[in-house]
Amino acid sequence: MANKHRGMTRVIRAAGYSWQGLRQTFRQEAAFRQELGLCLVLMPFSWWLADSLVMWLLLATSLLLILICELLNSAIEAVVDRIGEELHPLSGQAKDMGSAAVFLSLFLAACVWGSCLYLKLFG
Repeated sequence: MANKHRGMTRVIRAAGYSWQGLRQTFRQEAAFRQELGLCLVLMPFSWWLADSLVMWLLLATSLLLILICELLNSAIEAVVDRIGEELHPLSGQAKDMGSAAVFLSLFLAACVWGSCLYLKLFG
């Protein structure tokens, strides 16, 4: 399938598709809404917690990574569900791997935030 759009038209259309994906995920995925809420609560706190621009970037990036992983996990689940509803070991593996990516991103964020909080309070 050839892409007929080039230049800024392609960029604008791609941005529209990205926005559509964010909206659909927000509407359909409770986990994404919860994680987005967590990010919105923690982001202002990151400005107080960070002692440098690099530390703030680590805090903010760790939160953004959670949302990215949840978007990819939701995409994997949608594709697997689209293929069929019957149980298959590979379908379960794909969904479990997507879930593991979200779990690891949450673990990473907890480590980054915990380390920065420790440095702020005791460092």
